[in-house]
Amino acid sequence: MDDIFPGIFQEKDTFYTENLVPGETVYGERTVQEVGTEYRSWNPDRSKAAAAMKKDLHVFPVDRDSEVLYLGASTGTTVSHFSDIVSSGMVYAVEYSPKIARKILSAVEERENVAPILADARKPEEYAPLCSKVDVIYQDVAQQGQVRILERNAEMFLKEDGHVFLAIKAQSVSSEKEPVEVFEESKERLKDKFEILAGKKLEPFHEDHLFLVLQKN
Repeated sequence: MDDIFPGIFQEKDTFYTENLVPGETVYGERTVQEVGTEYRSWNPDRSKAAAAMKKDLHVFPVDRDSEVLYLGASTGTTVSHFSDIVSSGMVYAVEYSPKIARKILSAVEERENVAPILADARKPEEYAPLCSKVDVIYQDVAQQGQVRILERNAEMFLKEDGHVFLAIKAQSVSSEKEPVEVFEESKERLKDKFEILAGKKLEPFHEDHLFLVLQKN
């Protein structure tokens, strides 16, 4: 098992995180044991971060003690892997849908470093009392105004020189423009406030998605 980023491992063509809750899985993922440690496989079809690594993402600025604001937590698949990675840190997991948020509660019930938050990522002032300044924002919000959502949250929560993982879904931004146009317009706007460290299109795992790694200027 090779250590490729802090808290992220690789064996052959599969990525793993060290299971923070040994014996428990979140979405039916495969686990392996090695020298008394349990690792959870990270499925690129279920996680855009894993898909980006499959596309040779070369930078992953998260440490074991990082504080992460996760926008668009969905059912908790990728949240759970970040929970593994930041074993000494914290993940603030924001989800708008009450139905989906209930699934997150079940997924992270035994993960003390995850704080589920039922809120709208477009309104960061509503969850400001629940979230501290963070080292990393991970955003996977499939709706219009994705860049503006990031800007507002970064202004309120992201530390100086903090990092961002941003999954842009072209169809959600505009159904009238070609994905490449959406991506280029988004990157141009982001350059005002962020340095783009890496970018990967996520086909064949996620159609018409661009995954960016940014650093706050």
